[in-house]
Order: sequence, then structure tokens, then C-alpha cells
Amino acid sequence: MVSRPARVAILEQLRADGVRYMFGNPGTVEQGFLDELRNFPDIEYVLALQESSVVGLADGYARATRTPAVMQLHTGVGVGNAVGMLYQARRGHAPLVAIAGEAGLRYDAMDAQMAVDLVAMAEPVTKWATRVVDPGSALRVLRRAFKVAATPPYGPVLVVLPADVMDRDTAEPAVPTSYVDVTATAGPEVLDRAAGLLAGAERPIVIAGDGVHFAGAQEELGRLARTWGAQVWGADWAEVNLSVEHPAYAGQLGHMFGESSRKVTAAADAVLLVGTYALPEVFPALDGVFADGAPVVHIDLDTDAIAKNFPVDLGIAADPRRALDGLTHALERRMSPRSRARADEWFAQRSAARSRERAAARRQDGTELDPDALPTQAFLQELARRLPEDAVVFDEALTASPDLTRHLPPTRPGHWHQTRGGSLGVGIPGAIAAQLAHPERTVVGFTGDGGSLYTIQALWTAARYGIGAKFVICNNSSYRLLELNIEEYWKSVDIAAHAQPEMFDLSTPAIDFVGLARSLGVPGVRVGKPDQAAAAVEQALGTPGPFLVDLVTGRGRQE
Repeated sequence: MVSRPARVAILEQLRADGVRYMFGNPGTVEQGFLDELRNFPDIEYVLALQESSVVGLADGYARATRTPAVMQLHTGVGVGNAVGMLYQARRGHAPLVAIAGEAGLRYDAMDAQMAVDLVAMAEPVTKWATRVVDPGSALRVLRRAFKVAATPPYGPVLVVLPADVMDRDTAEPAVPTSYVDVTATAGPEVLDRAAGLLAGAERPIVIAGDGVHFAGAQEELGRLARTWGAQVWGADWAEVNLSVEHPAYAGQLGHMFGESSRKVTAAADAVLLVGTYALPEVFPALDGVFADGAPVVHIDLDTDAIAKNFPVDLGIAADPRRALDGLTHALERRMSPRSRARADEWFAQRSAARSRERAAARRQDGTELDPDALPTQAFLQELARRLPEDAVVFDEALTASPDLTRHLPPTRPGHWHQTRGGSLGVGIPGAIAAQLAHPERTVVGFTGDGGSLYTIQALWTAARYGIGAKFVICNNSSYRLLELNIEEYWKSVDIAAHAQPEMFDLSTPAIDFVGLARSLGVPGVRVGKPDQAAAAVEQALGTPGPFLVDLVTGRGRQE
């Protein structure tokens, strides 16, 4: 192999791995490396104005393509700005490869300007963080980073590239990264044991998460729920792991308070966990999550997730798709005629109830709307009517999500992504990246007024590159989720309800989102009444480039 500077070899490695986009925000210590991109026209640099947007773009692209996404961060200040969104990516199992420049090894003793231990800074929010100290191992380290990011449980990694190491030569060849086949199969005796634990249940539930999506096991999950007669509840669920219109789908467990989840989980007499862990709330229950004597079986490729917080009767490290298929067959053999009859009756009742719910929703959609009502329903009805079948929705609507999912139900894998991990601000950059990944589709990103302001500058990136995603800001002039959560907190500690904290209010001064978007190169319109909805949807979908809708979903305290 011909010797060349490591900064060039790194880009050759990215090319060997088929990288099309590098999301980033440039800095001085990376300038030599970034300057070499002029010789790699097949790798497009997508510029964002702040590192939170950089990570949000990479996260959205990784989710839309299900491949590792590459981003460039600028030394300590860039990594520091990115930490919150890196946490989001780690919690959401996004396969990201971040490269961060620094001045150089020779300056380690100097405590120079911007000097910081980048690896230590990133370790709490990444799956792996490392620093290249010799040019002869630069490509080996980068390939390892890709492999680690893309091996379940997926997650972000950081590779620190000192400038003086990047300027030295290496003869290391650039070859494609070797990935691990993780379609591990559970043995028939293990699946038979699992079926023996679960087969006699009268009130079974499945708790499923995004490991189902990553394994492509949606059909297998649906068949198991039908066979077993089990409700399917989501936990750490931000992809379409099962269509919300499937009769077995029951909803998502509480993201905030474990007590809400426990009301569901403790009522079951048998539990199957797959592709998630128990349980991912902010304030989880510490005990009593499962009923005494109820068997618990856990299937996941992430062995750390199995029995992480509560004991299980059987943990199975296996590919969810194959394991669910095998377990369904084992249950068919193990279930008694009485159990099969119960499951059939339960499924028939659920199917009928779901049909009635859809009919009731259609009748409600057909009623005439109050012209002075909030425009949420009118807008979503019109959008659902006009969106193409293959549209992609990125949902960070938070408190408006129930309305959104009723009108645009998540039914197709890869066509709906929801925020995960607890960080605000993924809706706008996530939609931009999904549009970049799927230029042939219509992509609509929903966010809140509070959440949008964490990454509003990402609109500039959409305008700069002509990325035609559509954005809807669900504007209730408040941090509404905090208002709802504190009401639950008051109940939990026996505090009488009283006025909401002043800092949850965003109505004074009012934010001109249309003007703000226009200043970043994106046209927009405000929808404050139902009769404005149809024209807004037509304008948004008819605009070839990006477009923003400021949708009033709450009047705020000052109106």
C-alpha cells in the first residue's frame, strides 16, 4: 500500500465503508483533515450550525438507513455541545461513529487552549470511546469503531484524531469493515422450556422494545401474540415494532412513573420481554413489578438487558426474530385446548373492539369542527388525507403525539420514528436526515415549541442543501409535558394542586416561529384556526423545498 497521511487514509476508509455523508461542524484542529474532502467528492459534508444538530442529523440518518452514520465534532467544545444528544443516541441504540479532532499528542503536557480529555468526556454517553495515538493503527481503530457501533446493542462511538497523528504517514490499507452476524438461534430445548413456563397463562403480556425492529421481527411478534393471546406493551419503543392497529397492541408503558407501568405488569400471570429491558421510566418502581409466581422469560441480543433490574425465570440471548418464531411453534405444542380456546376468544374480542374503535374515530373525524377550536384535529385530518402512503413521520410531538398517532397511525416499519432517550430537539434534524436518506418520500417532522428551540438552527441546513422535509411545530406556548408530570408528582407526594411554575410558560414573549424559520431560509405559515388547516397542508406539501407549519395546539397562559 502506498504511504499517505493518515488524514487521507481515514477518508479512504470511509469511502471503503460506503459512507455517503459526513455530518459536522468544522473547527481549527480538524482543518487539514476536512480540507482533504475536496479530493473525495463521493463523501458529502453536511454542515450544521451547532453540534446538537450534528448528532440529531446523524441519529436520524442512522435510524432511517439502519447503517452507521458518521459525524465530525470539534475537540472539547464540540463534544461538550454534543453530549446531550449523544446520550439520546446511546439510549436509543443509534449506530453513530463520531470523529473528533484535537490539537495533537505533542501538546498533552501544555494544558493548551481547548485541551481536554475527550475520551473521558464521551465515555458516559457512548458505547466506546478511544483515541488514535499512532497513524499505523488509525484505520484499524476506525473499523473497530464501525463494528462496535453496528453490533447489538447498537450505540454511538467516538474516535479522537489528534492533528499531529493525522499529519503523519501510514501504509495501512483501507478495506471494508467486517461486521458480526448476530442471527443467533435459541436451541429447541430452550424454547420448549420457555413455552412450558408460559403456556398455561390466563393473563399474559409481552413487553417489547426496539430490539424487535432491529431484528425485523414484527411479523413474528404479531403471530406470537395471536397464538398466546397476549397483549403487547411497548417499553423503549420508538420504532414500529408492531402496528398500532394490530389487535394485540395495547399501548406503551409509562415513560415517567413506574407506578403507572406496575398497574399493567403486576396484573399479568406470565410475562415475555423481548428487545427491551424492565423498565425504562424516569422514576421506575423498585419492586413489585411482576406478580408473585408469574413466570418471566426474557429474549434479547443485549445480554446486559436481561435480568438487569429484576430476576427472570429464563433469559435467552438470541435473535428476536428467530426466537419468537420458534417460541410460537413451541407454544402451539405446549398450550392445552383450553388455553388455545382462551387465546382464540381473546383475539376475536380484541379484533372486534379494534374495529369499533376505528369506526368511532371515523365518525368523530366526520363531525363538523367548531371554528374557534384549536386547529390540531383539522390539520392532522387534512394531512392524513393528503400524505402519500409511503410517507415518513418523525414524531417528537410529545403531548400532541396521541392526536398525531390517531390520525397517522404507526403501522409500517421504517415509516415512523419517535423521540427516545429523553433529550429534546431530535424532531427537526431527524426529519432532515430521514429525507436525505429517502429523497423519494415525503417526510414530516413533528416537534414542540420548547423542543424545537434546542435545534431550530437545523432548518438552515435543510435550506442550504435543499432538503425538502416538512416540519410541524406543535405550539402550546409551554413546556406542557412538564406541567403534566408535575401534576403527577403532586399526587405522588400528597401536595395539593396549585399554580404551575412560571418557568414552564413560554408565552411571554411569544415566539415568531414563521419569522424565525424564514430567517434561516425556510418558508412557513402559522395555523391558529381550523379553517386555515387545508391551505397550510396544501402549501407545505406543494413547496418543493423545506417548509414549516407553526400549529397552535394550546393557547398558553397569556391568551
